[in-house]
Formats: sequence, C-alpha cells, structure tokens
Amino acid sequence: MEKTINPKLQYYPLGDGMTAFSTMRQGGYSKDNYGEFNINCYCGDDKEAIRKNREALCGLLAIDDDHLLMPHQVHLTKIAQIDNTFLSLTADERHQALEGVDALMTNVEGVCIGVSTADCIPVLLYDPVHRAVCAIHAGWRGTVKRITEQAVEQMTYVYGSRPADIMAQIGPGIHLDSFEVGNEVYEDFANEGFDMQAISKRKKKWHIDLPECNRLQLVSTGIPADQIAVSQVCTFQQSGDFFSARRLGINSGRIFTAVILL
Repeated sequence: MEKTINPKLQYYPLGDGMTAFSTMRQGGYSKDNYGEFNINCYCGDDKEAIRKNREALCGLLAIDDDHLLMPHQVHLTKIAQIDNTFLSLTADERHQALEGVDALMTNVEGVCIGVSTADCIPVLLYDPVHRAVCAIHAGWRGTVKRITEQAVEQMTYVYGSRPADIMAQIGPGIHLDSFEVGNEVYEDFANEGFDMQAISKRKKKWHIDLPECNRLQLVSTGIPADQIAVSQVCTFQQSGDFFSARRLGINSGRIFTAVILL
C-alpha cells in the first residue's frame, strides 16, 4: 500500500467562512527542483506527480479536482470571474478561459481559486460582507501594471465590494534585499508613478520591494492598512521551504497560493 502524503500548507487568518493558504515544498510526490509539492503543469514537472499532488490537495480541502482552479499566467492584468457559467464549461473550454489570466475571483462556495508563484507576489482578497474572494499573481510586470489595484476595482464592480471591508494577504515572494533589478526595471516603476523612495534602494544595483509595491496599491484603493497582512517569507532566502525560480531556475516547482469559500 502506498504511503499517504499530505501537502504542507501555510494558512492565513483572513476571516471566518473561508480558508486561505500557500503550499510549501514539503508533502508531495514531485522530485528534484520540483520536490516535493508542485501542481503547476507549465513548468516541466512530471504529469503523474502533478496529478497525485492535486489529488492530495483536493482531499485535504474536501473538493473535487474540477473545483481546484489555477490559470495559465502571462504577467499581464486579465482577471477572470469564476461563476456557475464557468463551472458548467467543458474541460477544454475551461482550459481556454484560464489562458492568459493572472487573477481569479469568485463568490461560489467550494471552489478553490489560486495563483502560482516562485518569487512573484501572490495576493489574496476576501470580502466577508459580500462573500467574495480573489487570488492575484503580481510579478514585477503585473505590479507595474497595477494588477492588484485593478483586482480591487473588479471586485467592487462585480460583487459590490467596499474596499473598507476587504481583508488582504500578501503571500510569500521575493523581498527587497534579494530582488536586484536592472536600470530598465527601475525606470519602468518610476515612469508609472511609483514612489521610488518608498519601494527601492540602491546597492550595487537597484533593488525593488515588490510586497510593499502591492501593499501600497491596496492602501490606495481604500483598504485600511491594518486589514493588510504581509508575509515575512522571502522565497529567495527561504527556498528550502518555498520555491524560488531565482534560486532553483525556471525549471522548478511553484507555490500555490489560494482561497476557498466554505
């Protein structure tokens, strides 16, 4: 009999009636730079290991596999709404609908929506009043394009969410001291009007604080600062527990940061 393996999750206390988490590297079936827990099918991992990892996570969450959703991210700002119409699509139609998407939102219970990262910044939003959630992938390109701001605006438009009610969690990602960038990346942020004194510092090269960039975006939408939690995990520094593409290379596993309404 094969040994039962349970994925190790880092949970976030965003509120009642939901579960929010990030997967860690332990507790899965993947090997080498994908080891142990990876469910991203776009990074070169073994398909059978991914299947078994998904099965283990679904078992932990008590959901069917078709209710565990992750888009194929492309570092842009497309946000997909997961509703009953989406859930009625065929597998191929769902796959197409999630292509080129970098954030998911839903108000349907029992559907786990999440994003995949390995140094980029995952952001989770929860509106306990209107019972709606959102998972955002904010790499540096998405951050420059203000995807986190746009996601709050979309929740306001679709669900009637008020920023004053939203609880937010910024998940594990690369932090200021480890995120060294070229002058062109620094200029991209400066040209988009970011407060460079607040989000950057110069060492031998420029460093950008991606978690702070996204925290400031959340604050700018009207979410109270004390309703925004920021993970202290730097994926680059803690790559033994969380995947880091800068440490392990792009052919490596990914963190899954997700939320499910109960």
